[in-house]
Amino acid sequence: MNTLFLLMAQYDGRVVIPLDRACADYMNLTVEKFKYKQLRGEIDIPITRLGADTQKASLGLHIQDLADYIDRQRAKAAKEQNQIMGRS
Repeated sequence: MNTLFLLMAQYDGRVVIPLDRACADYMNLTVEKFKYKQLRGEIDIPITRLGADTQKASLGLHIQDLADYIDRQRAKAAKEQNQIMGRS
């Protein structure tokens, strides 16, 4: 299955997913905690700012960036599982 297409179906074809929804659906973090971890480099996904370049602009995640992040996390988990199971 293609992660991007599944996300497109989940979010009704939106290109940018509101940060609060993405955090609730996939990160199990508050927006503030997500931003903190992202700024520290613990979460490698860019935040997209929509609208005027001000503090009040809407924040979101581009759907391709979220799909790539999910796929990277899956690959990382699969690699760890293979190491645990003694597979190469």
